Amino acid sequence: MTLQWLFERFHDNATDEAVIWRGKSIQYGELLERIHAAQSFLAEQGVQPGEAVVIDADYSPGSIALLMATIANRNIVVPIAAHVKSDREKYAEIGEAKWYFKVLPDDRYERHSYAREMKHPFNLRLKNQGSPGLILFSSGSTGEPKASLHNLDFLLAKYQVQRNSQRILAFLLFDHIGGFNTLFYTLSNHGCVIALEARDAVSVCAAIERHRAEVLPTSPTFLNLLLMSEAWRDYNLSSLQLITYGTEAMPQATLRKLNKIFPHIRFLQTYGLSELGILRSKSRSSDSLWVKVGGEDYETRIVAGMLHIRAKSSMVGYLNAPSPFDEDGWFNTQDEVDVDGEWLRFKGRKNDIINVGGEKVYPAEVESVILEVDNVIDTTVSKEAHPITGNIVVAAIALRQPEPLREVARRVQTHCFARLPRYKVPVKVYWAESNRVTERYKKQR
Repeated sequence: MTLQWLFERFHDNATDEAVIWRGKSIQYGELLERIHAAQSFLAEQGVQPGEAVVIDADYSPGSIALLMATIANRNIVVPIAAHVKSDREKYAEIGEAKWYFKVLPDDRYERHSYAREMKHPFNLRLKNQGSPGLILFSSGSTGEPKASLHNLDFLLAKYQVQRNSQRILAFLLFDHIGGFNTLFYTLSNHGCVIALEARDAVSVCAAIERHRAEVLPTSPTFLNLLLMSEAWRDYNLSSLQLITYGTEAMPQATLRKLNKIFPHIRFLQTYGLSELGILRSKSRSSDSLWVKVGGEDYETRIVAGMLHIRAKSSMVGYLNAPSPFDEDGWFNTQDEVDVDGEWLRFKGRKNDIINVGGEKVYPAEVESVILEVDNVIDTTVSKEAHPITGNIVVAAIALRQPEPLREVARRVQTHCFARLPRYKVPVKVYWAESNRVTERYKKQR
Protein backbone atom coordinates (compact mmCIF):
# COMPACT_ATOMS: atom_id res chain seq x y z
CA MET A 1 0.00 0.00 0.00
CA THR A 2 1.35 3.41 -1.03
CA LEU A 3 0.87 5.04 2.40
CA GLN A 4 1.33 2.05 4.69
CA TRP A 5 4.61 3.50 6.01
CA LEU A 6 2.81 6.74 6.90
CA PHE A 7 -0.10 5.01 8.59
CA GLU A 8 2.37 3.02 10.69
CA ARG A 9 3.88 6.30 11.87
CA PHE A 10 0.41 7.56 12.78
CA HIS A 11 -0.14 4.38 14.80
CA ASP A 12 3.22 4.70 16.56
CA ASN A 13 2.39 8.29 17.57
CA ALA A 14 -1.30 7.73 18.27
CA THR A 15 -1.53 10.09 21.26
CA ASP A 16 0.38 13.00 19.66
CA GLU A 17 -1.43 16.04 18.31
CA ALA A 18 -1.88 15.72 14.54
CA VAL A 19 -4.37 18.42 13.48
CA ILE A 20 -5.91 21.47 15.09
CA TRP A 21 -9.19 22.45 13.43
CA ARG A 22 -11.57 25.09 14.74
CA GLY A 23 -9.83 25.00 18.10
CA LYS A 24 -10.21 21.23 18.48
CA SER A 25 -7.18 18.97 18.75
CA ILE A 26 -7.16 15.72 16.74
CA GLN A 27 -4.64 13.05 17.72
CA TYR A 28 -2.91 10.73 15.27
CA GLY A 29 -4.94 7.78 16.47
CA GLU A 30 -8.16 9.70 15.77
CA LEU A 31 -6.90 10.80 12.36
CA LEU A 32 -6.10 7.18 11.49
CA GLU A 33 -9.67 6.21 12.46
CA ARG A 34 -11.00 9.00 10.20
CA ILE A 35 -8.86 7.65 7.34
CA HIS A 36 -10.25 4.14 7.83
CA ALA A 37 -13.78 5.61 7.84
CA ALA A 38 -13.01 7.51 4.61
CA GLN A 39 -11.72 4.29 3.04
CA SER A 40 -14.99 2.57 3.94
CA PHE A 41 -16.90 5.54 2.48
CA LEU A 42 -15.03 5.24 -0.83
CA ALA A 43 -15.75 1.50 -0.93
CA GLU A 44 -19.46 2.10 -0.26
CA GLN A 45 -19.60 4.61 -3.10
CA GLY A 46 -17.92 2.15 -5.46
CA VAL A 47 -14.81 4.25 -6.11
CA GLN A 48 -12.37 1.98 -7.95
CA PRO A 49 -8.54 2.21 -7.98
CA GLY A 50 -7.25 4.28 -10.89
CA GLU A 51 -10.32 6.51 -11.15
CA ALA A 52 -9.88 10.28 -10.93
CA VAL A 53 -11.44 11.98 -7.93
CA VAL A 54 -12.01 15.71 -7.26
CA ILE A 55 -11.71 16.78 -3.60
CA ASP A 56 -13.12 20.28 -3.05
CA ALA A 57 -11.94 21.31 0.42
CA ASP A 58 -9.84 23.28 2.86
CA TYR A 59 -7.73 21.62 5.54
CA SER A 60 -9.77 19.68 8.10
CA PRO A 61 -9.65 16.20 9.63
CA GLY A 62 -12.25 15.10 7.08
CA SER A 63 -10.45 16.49 4.03
CA ILE A 64 -7.07 15.13 5.15
CA ALA A 65 -8.62 11.73 5.80
CA LEU A 66 -10.34 11.68 2.39
CA LEU A 67 -7.12 12.74 0.63
CA MET A 68 -5.17 9.97 2.38
CA ALA A 69 -7.89 7.41 1.63
CA THR A 70 -7.98 8.21 -2.09
CA ILE A 71 -4.19 7.99 -2.33
CA ALA A 72 -4.23 4.66 -0.47
CA ASN A 73 -6.93 3.53 -2.91
CA ARG A 74 -4.54 4.42 -5.75
CA ASN A 75 -6.84 7.06 -7.22
CA ILE A 76 -5.81 10.11 -9.23
CA VAL A 77 -6.64 13.06 -6.98
CA VAL A 78 -7.69 16.49 -8.23
CA PRO A 79 -7.65 18.81 -5.16
CA ILE A 80 -9.45 22.16 -5.38
CA ALA A 81 -9.21 24.72 -2.57
CA ALA A 82 -12.70 25.37 -1.20
CA HIS A 83 -12.73 29.17 -1.47
CA VAL A 84 -10.83 29.54 -4.74
CA LYS A 85 -12.95 30.83 -7.62
CA SER A 86 -12.00 28.17 -10.14
CA ASP A 87 -14.09 26.45 -12.80
CA ARG A 88 -14.65 23.16 -11.01
CA GLU A 89 -16.47 21.51 -13.90
CA LYS A 90 -13.65 22.42 -16.25
CA TYR A 91 -11.04 21.05 -13.85
CA ALA A 92 -13.03 17.84 -13.44
CA GLU A 93 -13.32 17.49 -17.21
CA ILE A 94 -9.60 18.06 -17.85
CA GLY A 95 -8.70 15.64 -15.06
CA GLU A 96 -11.20 13.08 -16.41
CA ALA A 97 -12.71 12.83 -12.94
CA LYS A 98 -15.42 10.25 -12.37
CA TRP A 99 -16.09 11.41 -8.81
CA TYR A 100 -16.52 14.80 -7.14
CA PHE A 101 -16.41 15.05 -3.34
CA LYS A 102 -17.04 18.32 -1.54
CA VAL A 103 -16.04 18.50 2.11
CA LEU A 104 -18.82 20.46 3.81
CA PRO A 105 -18.33 22.94 6.70
CA ASP A 106 -19.36 20.25 9.20
CA ASP A 107 -16.68 17.91 7.70
CA ARG A 108 -19.20 15.58 6.03
CA TYR A 109 -18.82 14.59 2.38
CA GLU A 110 -21.11 15.56 -0.49
CA ARG A 111 -20.73 13.40 -3.58
CA HIS A 112 -21.41 13.65 -7.29
CA SER A 113 -20.44 11.22 -10.04
CA TYR A 114 -19.80 11.69 -13.75
CA ALA A 115 -20.47 9.35 -16.65
CA ARG A 116 -16.98 9.92 -17.99
CA GLU A 117 -14.45 7.55 -19.54
CA MET A 118 -10.73 7.92 -18.87
CA LYS A 119 -8.91 8.37 -22.17
CA HIS A 120 -5.72 10.40 -21.65
CA PRO A 121 -2.60 8.23 -22.10
CA PHE A 122 -0.94 9.69 -18.99
CA ASN A 123 -3.93 8.95 -16.76
CA LEU A 124 -4.27 5.48 -18.25
CA ARG A 125 -0.56 4.82 -17.67
CA LEU A 126 -0.89 5.53 -13.94
CA LYS A 127 -4.09 3.51 -13.73
CA ASN A 128 -2.48 0.49 -15.42
CA GLN A 129 0.61 0.79 -13.22
CA GLY A 130 -1.55 0.84 -10.10
CA SER A 131 0.04 4.13 -9.03
CA PRO A 132 -1.87 6.98 -7.34
CA GLY A 133 -1.77 10.37 -9.04
CA LEU A 134 -2.07 14.05 -8.25
CA ILE A 135 -3.32 16.72 -10.68
CA LEU A 136 -2.40 20.33 -9.89
CA PHE A 137 -3.60 23.30 -11.94
CA SER A 138 -1.59 26.40 -12.72
CA SER A 139 -2.08 29.21 -15.22
CA GLY A 140 0.11 29.72 -18.25
CA SER A 141 0.79 33.04 -19.95
CA THR A 142 -2.63 32.86 -21.63
CA GLY A 143 -4.39 32.36 -18.31
CA GLU A 144 -5.60 28.89 -19.34
CA PRO A 145 -5.07 26.35 -16.55
CA LYS A 146 -2.39 23.75 -17.17
CA ALA A 147 -2.98 20.38 -15.53
CA SER A 148 0.22 18.83 -14.14
CA LEU A 149 -0.12 15.09 -13.48
CA HIS A 150 2.21 13.57 -10.87
CA ASN A 151 2.91 9.95 -10.03
CA LEU A 152 2.52 10.03 -6.24
CA ASP A 153 4.73 6.96 -5.81
CA PHE A 154 7.61 9.25 -6.82
CA LEU A 155 6.40 12.50 -5.25
CA LEU A 156 5.74 10.95 -1.82
CA ALA A 157 8.98 8.96 -1.60
CA LYS A 158 10.99 11.85 -0.14
CA TYR A 159 8.69 12.12 2.88
CA GLN A 160 9.83 8.72 4.12
CA VAL A 161 13.06 10.38 5.27
CA GLN A 162 12.27 11.65 8.76
CA ARG A 163 13.09 15.24 9.62
CA ASN A 164 12.08 17.77 12.30
CA SER A 165 8.70 17.52 14.02
CA GLN A 166 7.09 20.98 13.99
CA ARG A 167 3.81 22.78 14.57
CA ILE A 168 3.05 24.27 11.15
CA LEU A 169 0.29 26.61 9.97
CA ALA A 170 -1.53 25.34 6.87
CA PHE A 171 -1.48 28.73 5.12
CA LEU A 172 -0.72 27.62 1.55
CA LEU A 173 -3.84 26.28 -0.09
CA PHE A 174 -5.12 22.71 -0.30
CA ASP A 175 -4.55 22.55 -4.08
CA HIS A 176 -1.10 24.19 -4.10
CA ILE A 177 2.16 22.23 -4.38
CA GLY A 178 3.40 24.17 -1.35
CA GLY A 179 0.26 23.28 0.60
CA PHE A 180 0.64 19.61 -0.36
CA ASN A 181 4.26 19.76 0.82
CA THR A 182 3.27 21.41 4.12
CA LEU A 183 0.70 18.70 4.83
CA PHE A 184 2.87 15.69 4.08
CA TYR A 185 6.04 17.12 5.61
CA THR A 186 4.20 17.86 8.85
CA LEU A 187 2.33 14.56 9.15
CA SER A 188 5.23 12.34 8.03
CA ASN A 189 7.30 13.82 10.87
CA HIS A 190 4.46 13.51 13.44
CA GLY A 191 4.16 17.28 13.70
CA CYS A 192 0.92 19.23 14.04
CA VAL A 193 -1.05 20.76 11.15
CA ILE A 194 -2.80 23.95 12.30
CA ALA A 195 -5.78 24.64 10.02
CA LEU A 196 -6.80 28.26 9.52
CA GLU A 197 -10.39 29.50 9.44
CA ALA A 198 -9.23 32.63 7.57
CA ARG A 199 -5.94 33.84 6.11
CA ASP A 200 -5.99 37.54 6.96
CA ALA A 201 -3.22 38.95 9.16
CA VAL A 202 -5.29 39.07 12.36
CA SER A 203 -6.52 35.47 12.01
CA VAL A 204 -3.01 34.18 11.30
CA CYS A 205 -1.49 36.03 14.27
CA ALA A 206 -4.28 34.80 16.54
CA ALA A 207 -3.69 31.21 15.44
CA ILE A 208 0.07 31.50 16.05
CA GLU A 209 -0.52 32.77 19.58
CA ARG A 210 -3.31 30.36 20.49
CA HIS A 211 -1.77 27.17 19.12
CA ARG A 212 1.92 27.98 19.64
CA ALA A 213 2.74 27.62 15.96
CA GLU A 214 6.43 27.22 15.14
CA VAL A 215 6.43 27.53 11.34
CA LEU A 216 4.54 29.82 8.94
CA PRO A 217 4.87 28.93 5.22
CA THR A 218 3.54 31.89 3.24
CA SER A 219 4.10 34.42 0.45
CA PRO A 220 5.95 37.76 0.35
CA THR A 221 2.63 39.47 -0.42
CA PHE A 222 1.06 38.17 2.78
CA LEU A 223 4.13 39.16 4.80
CA ASN A 224 3.87 42.70 3.47
CA LEU A 225 0.16 42.73 4.36
CA LEU A 226 1.16 41.60 7.84
CA LEU A 227 3.54 44.54 8.13
CA MET A 228 0.90 46.94 6.84
CA SER A 229 -1.74 45.71 9.28
CA GLU A 230 0.55 45.87 12.32
CA ALA A 231 -1.53 42.98 13.71
CA TRP A 232 1.70 41.43 14.98
CA ARG A 233 1.81 44.11 17.70
CA ASP A 234 -1.34 42.71 19.36
CA TYR A 235 -0.33 39.04 19.62
CA ASN A 236 2.36 36.93 21.24
CA LEU A 237 4.31 35.42 18.35
CA SER A 238 7.23 34.19 20.47
CA SER A 239 6.57 30.53 19.53
CA LEU A 240 7.24 31.25 15.85
CA GLN A 241 10.72 30.04 14.92
CA LEU A 242 10.65 29.97 11.13
CA ILE A 243 8.89 31.80 8.31
CA THR A 244 9.32 30.31 4.86
CA TYR A 245 8.41 32.40 1.82
CA GLY A 246 8.08 31.59 -1.85
CA THR A 247 5.65 31.58 -4.82
CA GLU A 248 6.86 35.05 -5.97
CA ALA A 249 9.81 37.44 -5.66
CA MET A 250 10.51 38.94 -2.22
CA PRO A 251 11.46 42.66 -2.20
CA GLN A 252 14.71 43.18 -0.30
CA ALA A 253 13.14 46.12 1.55
CA THR A 254 10.32 43.92 2.86
CA LEU A 255 12.75 41.21 4.00
CA ARG A 256 14.86 43.86 5.76
CA LYS A 257 11.82 45.19 7.66
CA LEU A 258 10.74 41.69 8.64
CA ASN A 259 14.14 40.86 10.10
CA LYS A 260 14.16 44.09 12.07
CA ILE A 261 10.69 43.51 13.55
CA PHE A 262 11.13 39.75 14.15
CA PRO A 263 14.80 39.24 15.12
CA HIS A 264 13.99 35.93 16.85
CA ILE A 265 12.52 34.39 13.67
CA ARG A 266 14.56 32.75 10.92
CA PHE A 267 13.48 33.53 7.35
CA LEU A 268 13.97 30.90 4.65
CA GLN A 269 13.31 31.29 0.94
CA THR A 270 11.67 28.23 -0.60
CA TYR A 271 11.32 27.22 -4.22
CA GLY A 272 9.02 24.84 -6.02
CA LEU A 273 6.82 24.44 -9.04
CA SER A 274 3.64 22.49 -9.75
CA GLU A 275 5.56 20.60 -12.42
CA LEU A 276 8.50 19.58 -10.22
CA GLY A 277 7.51 19.60 -6.56
CA ILE A 278 9.29 21.48 -3.76
CA LEU A 279 13.08 21.61 -3.77
CA ARG A 280 15.14 21.73 -0.58
CA SER A 281 16.57 25.21 -0.03
CA LYS A 282 19.03 27.12 2.15
CA SER A 283 19.16 30.90 2.44
CA ARG A 284 22.60 32.49 2.77
CA SER A 285 21.27 34.32 5.82
CA SER A 286 17.91 35.26 7.26
CA ASP A 287 18.02 38.69 5.58
CA SER A 288 19.51 37.53 2.28
CA LEU A 289 17.77 36.80 -1.02
CA TRP A 290 20.65 34.53 -2.07
CA VAL A 291 19.57 30.89 -1.84
CA LYS A 292 20.75 27.39 -2.70
CA VAL A 293 18.10 25.09 -4.19
CA GLY A 294 18.24 21.41 -5.05
CA GLY A 295 18.35 18.28 -2.93
CA GLU A 296 18.83 14.59 -3.48
CA ASP A 297 16.29 14.27 -6.29
CA TYR A 298 17.09 17.48 -8.20
CA GLU A 299 19.74 18.78 -10.60
CA THR A 300 20.03 22.46 -11.57
CA ARG A 301 21.80 24.40 -14.29
CA ILE A 302 21.73 27.96 -15.64
CA VAL A 303 21.17 28.52 -19.35
CA ALA A 304 21.29 32.11 -20.67
CA GLY A 305 20.56 33.41 -17.16
CA MET A 306 17.54 31.10 -16.78
CA LEU A 307 17.19 28.36 -14.17
CA HIS A 308 16.69 24.84 -15.55
CA ILE A 309 15.85 21.86 -13.32
CA ARG A 310 15.81 18.10 -13.80
CA ALA A 311 14.02 16.07 -11.15
CA LYS A 312 13.31 12.42 -10.39
CA SER A 313 9.91 13.49 -9.09
CA SER A 314 8.96 15.57 -12.13
CA MET A 315 5.37 15.38 -13.26
CA VAL A 316 4.36 12.74 -15.78
CA GLY A 317 3.26 15.61 -18.03
CA TYR A 318 0.53 18.14 -18.76
CA LEU A 319 -2.88 16.71 -19.55
CA ASN A 320 -3.77 19.66 -21.77
CA ALA A 321 -0.51 21.18 -23.06
CA PRO A 322 2.69 20.10 -24.84
CA SER A 323 5.55 18.70 -22.77
CA PRO A 324 7.78 21.44 -21.28
CA PHE A 325 10.77 19.08 -20.89
CA ASP A 326 13.64 18.87 -23.37
CA GLU A 327 14.89 15.54 -24.69
CA ASP A 328 17.19 15.13 -21.68
CA GLY A 329 14.44 15.82 -19.15
CA TRP A 330 15.38 19.42 -18.26
CA PHE A 331 12.61 21.89 -17.39
CA ASN A 332 13.06 25.63 -18.11
CA THR A 333 11.52 27.33 -15.08
CA GLN A 334 11.36 30.73 -16.87
CA ASP A 335 12.98 32.23 -13.75
CA GLU A 336 15.89 34.57 -14.41
CA VAL A 337 18.62 34.44 -11.77
CA ASP A 338 21.92 36.00 -10.71
CA VAL A 339 24.60 33.46 -9.83
CA ASP A 340 27.31 33.52 -7.17
CA GLY A 341 28.91 30.09 -7.07
CA GLU A 342 26.24 27.73 -5.69
CA TRP A 343 24.01 30.64 -4.65
CA LEU A 344 21.15 32.00 -6.76
CA ARG A 345 19.17 35.23 -6.53
CA PHE A 346 15.83 35.28 -8.31
CA LYS A 347 15.26 38.39 -10.43
CA GLY A 348 11.80 37.59 -11.80
CA ARG A 349 9.74 35.39 -14.08
CA LYS A 350 10.33 35.86 -17.78
CA ASN A 351 6.71 36.85 -18.42
CA ASP A 352 6.86 39.51 -15.66
CA ILE A 353 9.86 41.33 -17.15
CA ILE A 354 9.09 44.78 -18.56
CA ASN A 355 10.88 45.64 -21.80
CA VAL A 356 11.62 49.37 -21.99
CA GLY A 357 13.34 50.28 -25.24
CA GLY A 358 15.14 46.93 -25.28
CA GLU A 359 16.19 47.13 -21.61
CA LYS A 360 14.93 44.65 -19.00
CA VAL A 361 13.13 45.88 -15.90
CA TYR A 362 12.38 43.46 -13.06
CA PRO A 363 9.32 44.68 -11.15
CA ALA A 364 10.51 43.26 -7.81
CA GLU A 365 13.71 45.30 -7.98
CA VAL A 366 11.82 48.56 -8.54
CA GLU A 367 9.25 47.67 -5.87
CA SER A 368 12.00 47.13 -3.33
CA VAL A 369 13.42 50.59 -3.99
CA ILE A 370 9.99 52.26 -3.80
CA LEU A 371 9.30 50.56 -0.45
CA GLU A 372 12.30 52.45 0.96
CA VAL A 373 10.41 55.72 0.49
CA ASP A 374 8.98 57.15 3.70
CA ASN A 375 5.23 56.58 4.17
CA VAL A 376 4.95 54.03 1.32
CA ILE A 377 3.74 50.69 2.71
CA ASP A 378 2.96 48.81 -0.49
CA THR A 379 3.54 49.07 -4.22
CA THR A 380 2.93 47.09 -7.39
CA VAL A 381 5.06 47.82 -10.42
CA SER A 382 3.76 46.98 -13.87
CA LYS A 383 3.95 48.24 -17.45
CA GLU A 384 1.99 50.50 -19.72
CA ALA A 385 2.29 50.55 -23.51
CA HIS A 386 4.27 53.44 -25.02
CA PRO A 387 4.58 54.31 -28.76
CA ILE A 388 8.35 54.98 -28.61
CA THR A 389 9.88 52.68 -25.98
CA GLY A 390 7.31 49.91 -26.28
CA ASN A 391 6.55 50.11 -22.57
CA ILE A 392 7.00 52.42 -19.61
CA VAL A 393 7.21 51.51 -15.94
CA VAL A 394 4.26 52.50 -13.75
CA ALA A 395 3.76 52.05 -10.02
CA ALA A 396 0.63 51.71 -7.89
CA ILE A 397 1.27 52.70 -4.27
CA ALA A 398 -0.42 52.56 -0.88
CA LEU A 399 0.45 54.90 1.98
CA ARG A 400 0.47 54.59 5.75
CA GLN A 401 -0.72 58.20 6.21
CA PRO A 402 -2.73 60.32 3.73
CA GLU A 403 -0.61 62.52 1.50
CA PRO A 404 -1.22 64.35 -1.83
CA LEU A 405 -0.40 62.08 -4.75
CA ARG A 406 1.71 64.75 -6.47
CA GLU A 407 4.01 65.07 -3.46
CA VAL A 408 4.50 61.35 -2.88
CA ALA A 409 4.99 60.73 -6.61
CA ARG A 410 7.74 63.33 -6.69
CA ARG A 411 9.47 61.70 -3.70
CA VAL A 412 9.15 58.23 -5.23
CA GLN A 413 10.65 59.34 -8.54
CA THR A 414 13.45 61.33 -6.90
CA HIS A 415 14.41 58.33 -4.76
CA CYS A 416 14.27 55.97 -7.75
CA PHE A 417 16.44 58.27 -9.87
CA ALA A 418 19.08 58.13 -7.12
CA ARG A 419 19.00 54.32 -6.95
CA LEU A 420 18.07 53.06 -10.43
CA PRO A 421 18.89 53.65 -14.11
CA ARG A 422 16.51 56.11 -15.73
CA TYR A 423 14.61 53.48 -17.75
CA LYS A 424 13.62 51.67 -14.52
CA VAL A 425 12.13 54.74 -12.84
CA PRO A 426 8.29 54.77 -12.82
CA VAL A 427 6.97 57.32 -15.29
CA LYS A 428 3.56 57.27 -13.63
CA VAL A 429 2.64 56.84 -9.97
CA TYR A 430 -0.97 56.33 -8.92
CA TRP A 431 -3.05 55.01 -6.04
CA ALA A 432 -3.24 51.24 -5.66
CA GLU A 433 -6.60 49.56 -6.06
CA SER A 434 -7.76 47.39 -3.18
CA ASN A 435 -7.92 44.16 -5.22
CA ARG A 436 -4.29 43.82 -6.27
CA VAL A 437 -3.81 40.60 -4.28
CA THR A 438 -4.96 37.25 -5.62
CA GLU A 439 -6.91 34.72 -3.56
CA ARG A 440 -3.61 32.84 -3.24
CA TYR A 441 -1.95 35.88 -1.66
CA LYS A 442 0.26 36.71 -4.61
CA LYS A 443 0.73 40.14 -6.10
CA GLN A 444 -1.54 40.80 -9.09
CA ARG A 445 0.26 42.88 -11.70
